[in-house]
Amino acid sequence: MFSFALKNIFFYKSRSITTFILTFFSLLLLIVYVAMMDGSHESMLKNALKVYTGAIEIYQKNYRDLGGNEYLINQVDTIEKALLTIKGIEQFTSRYETYGLLSSKENSAASMVAGINPDKEKHMSQLEVALKEGEFLKQNSGNCLYAGIGLVKKLSINVGDEVSFIGSASDNSFAADLFKLCGIFKTGSAQFDGATSFVARQYFDQLMYSQNKASYINIKPHDLSQVDEINSQILKVIADDKESLTWKTLMKPMVQAMEVDSVFGYISISLFYVVIFFVIMIFGFINVSSRIREFGTLRCIGLSRGKLRLLLFYEIFILSTLAIIIAAPIGAYISHYFSVNPIVIEGMSEMYKDYGIVSDELPFSFNLMTITWNIALIYVLNFLSIIYPTSYINNFKALEATHHV
Repeated sequence: MFSFALKNIFFYKSRSITTFILTFFSLLLLIVYVAMMDGSHESMLKNALKVYTGAIEIYQKNYRDLGGNEYLINQVDTIEKALLTIKGIEQFTSRYETYGLLSSKENSAASMVAGINPDKEKHMSQLEVALKEGEFLKQNSGNCLYAGIGLVKKLSINVGDEVSFIGSASDNSFAADLFKLCGIFKTGSAQFDGATSFVARQYFDQLMYSQNKASYINIKPHDLSQVDEINSQILKVIADDKESLTWKTLMKPMVQAMEVDSVFGYISISLFYVVIFFVIMIFGFINVSSRIREFGTLRCIGLSRGKLRLLLFYEIFILSTLAIIIAAPIGAYISHYFSVNPIVIEGMSEMYKDYGIVSDELPFSFNLMTITWNIALIYVLNFLSIIYPTSYINNFKALEATHHV
């Protein structure tokens, strides 16, 4: 039956070429489209994580729900020593966050003031890259303040100006100091830029009595796809009164937004494949309808209905396989190439650079498992397209089919 199907493919050339072309371009488009969509989501996530939120963060339980100094992490050095034993972690740093009032000569504004380790923060986030004016913090920056551009506008201050700070220290005592604005950053997030400022921990810990304490510990893995495995290892080495959360929880709104975007993306491409499916099925139906007498003759000489189904199956299988063998490597190469060399959207680069963080690149995602299910989907669609034509010809009796016009 296989050799018979092969002969039919060469005999009905127009139908074979059409099926081959449709299958080839359908698979090629599917691989490239899904790679671009997944790549854009990965890029969106990586850019968001680079701003400030970590891929994994360790908290004292109830800190995220209740907050307050009662739920700070104590003995940070103990946890950091344990993290050094876990494979897959690229970098980690502790942060101490508090809320207070910043006042200039003219205005006042509430701000989250965070004590950070500037050297580690360069590897953990892109706060340094978001610099718009002045300079980024250093370990010995002292009372230097690194503030968001929105917050600076609220306070009506410039680099070099002083602002007073009033807040609560880690032991709930009164804390106050004068900060000098040394740098201004812009991430593109109005909410973040309008209410956030940073001070080097070496100085801030003395003011807030927060030595060896932290609001949370931020962790950056080597491979973002391994966060669940790394997080499971972290949970084994931290105390029961601590919790370790991944970006899937920390950035739940973004996760939901990406899921919705994926759904609409798949719906859009599904409409295209519904059209392709019916085109292939119609061509198959037309081809089968013109061959009813041929199939009737085959039935008369002893070919069963099952054999006819097998014959048509082999025909679509051969054509699909040939198209896939050519399209899959091309699609995989395109996906891999643009995952290594992302597309740069010309004309938008300057606008993206103005935000300091958001990338102007559109990377693709190269994933062999994704390409495999793309191939499987095309196979399924092509096989489904012959079900109705096969049922149609098998409704004819053998003698009736031989007289069909």
